[in-house]
Amino acid sequence: MLNRYPLWKYIMVLITLVIGIVYALPNLYGEDPAVQISGARGASVDMTALDSIKQTLESNDLSYQSIALEDGTVLARFKDTEAQIGARDALMSRFDSDDYVVALNLAPATPSWLDTLGATPMKLGLDLRGGVHFLMEVDMDAALEKLITQQEDSFRTDLREARIRYRGLRVEDNTRVVVNLRNAEDTNKALELLSNNYLDMNFSVDEDEGRLAAVYKEERLKEIRNYAVAQNITILRNRVNELGVAEPLVQRQGASRIVVELPGVQDTARAKEILGATATLEFREVDQDADLSAAMAGRVPPGSELMRTRDGRPAVLKKRVILTGSHITDASSSRDEYSRPQVNISLDSEGGDKMADFSKRNIGELMATVFAEYKDSGERDEDGKVILEKHEEVINQATIQSALGRNFRITGIDSAAEAHNLALLLRAGALIAPISIVEERTIGPSMGQQNINMGVQACIWGLVAVMIFTLIYYRRFGLFANCALLANIILIIGIMSLIPGATMTLPGIAGIVLTVGMAVDANVLIFERIREEIHEGRNPQHAIDRGYSNAFSTIADANITTLITAIILFAVGTGAIKGFAVTLSIGILTSMFTAIIGTRALVNLVYGGKRVKKLSI
Repeated sequence: MLNRYPLWKYIMVLITLVIGIVYALPNLYGEDPAVQISGARGASVDMTALDSIKQTLESNDLSYQSIALEDGTVLARFKDTEAQIGARDALMSRFDSDDYVVALNLAPATPSWLDTLGATPMKLGLDLRGGVHFLMEVDMDAALEKLITQQEDSFRTDLREARIRYRGLRVEDNTRVVVNLRNAEDTNKALELLSNNYLDMNFSVDEDEGRLAAVYKEERLKEIRNYAVAQNITILRNRVNELGVAEPLVQRQGASRIVVELPGVQDTARAKEILGATATLEFREVDQDADLSAAMAGRVPPGSELMRTRDGRPAVLKKRVILTGSHITDASSSRDEYSRPQVNISLDSEGGDKMADFSKRNIGELMATVFAEYKDSGERDEDGKVILEKHEEVINQATIQSALGRNFRITGIDSAAEAHNLALLLRAGALIAPISIVEERTIGPSMGQQNINMGVQACIWGLVAVMIFTLIYYRRFGLFANCALLANIILIIGIMSLIPGATMTLPGIAGIVLTVGMAVDANVLIFERIREEIHEGRNPQHAIDRGYSNAFSTIADANITTLITAIILFAVGTGAIKGFAVTLSIGILTSMFTAIIGTRALVNLVYGGKRVKKLSI
């Protein structure tokens, strides 16, 4: 019989709608103002700290809705932002910033039963959710210093292999390598050798003093600067991905600056710590012939330097770096056979060859792992740039038992969380040059709420206008279309909440508004086709059947072409364009389901299998 759905189709439509409602529900509960307290450098917060946090809040007459310790982090929820800000100030004065990170947060107020089902609110973009805007500057001087130091080592190696004697070799002003040679003959030999090996450098000779100086050509300097910014952008994107931030923006601004926007970050301090961190590893040979007492008194052997371990003990290391973190391709944290935290390191082929060559020649010797990072000194130079200080500490000193290859491990790390953090930074990549945050703007939820309210109002008024029109013009069939419209919006919100990485932005709301109109277009095509069939003299049941079947191809063609456009927008667009493309794509698919299958199910339920003389259309 015409216009009868089998039971399974009704069940399918009902289950789809129920799933959409369940996963859309968390968006009705909103968020609680909260303060998040976590350990610095990935350290965990224990029950003692939790008790101290409670006492601090109670002593300052700050009431909280709830406070909980989860995964080494304390999250305290409050009724309003005033209590939230007061709690943050009290906790920041109570806890040392070197040991704890206190950050504002907005915690979802989703009921536990929805959490159990994995239902969470939609991720909102920076324009709706608020978030953090960072303007970062790449330290070009440090990038050049790093490269010129590597060039110094290369010069030393080449001269030794060519057996050209020299009196001294050093870096001057972090811009040039200077070689002092014994006589004019050695000077000419060195000039010929180095100028042939390093075509990207300009060489100048002072024969009277036996002095050879090398500086990078301007083209090479420009290439170094562009490479430093481009590589840092790539590494920052990797770190943002490690943080799990959806719809981030990482792009270049000017010659040496990078803009990073993180919508809806859970812990702004944590994001700042990970993005700004310049942590890397250096592997160096321990100078076992050095006298520690003499080194601590200032008499450090040439070619070596005095460093400190984490517990303050002195260690004399060779200045020459065996290997840097730039050769690390992968890093993961785990525990060794004694349940101590460790980081497993994988090197690229060049790094593996260097490590294998060094370890073969130094079996039985000590090799040190140095943790190096740049930190804000709190001072600025004449141009207003942040002055960064390099901090180095020896993580461990291990005896080389056998030849090492591309895979090995390092130990001596304080906690599993710190091992995880270090592995994250090494896996995402060590920054080519240090960066400093020159501007940090927090876009508050008030601005986002205003955008949300305006977008929701636009959606509601557009929906109401369309629903009134369809109800008046198509009567009962207009009611079917309106039910499909509401179901369509519920499904879009549910899918956006369900898909990891999907983010709702202000342009995304525009995509929903557009989808509402497109969904009605499909129903208009169907209903007008049914009217034509009735006018041609067919009975209502045949008119319904032919109306849906004949209009399907037109609807499918129109929606597929729009879907292709949305996919292209998503592939080549960024930021706001991607947000629009996501909701438009989801809206096209859900509108086809609700407009064709959904309304057909309602029509079949009301008119199917019955003798109908007239349709309310």
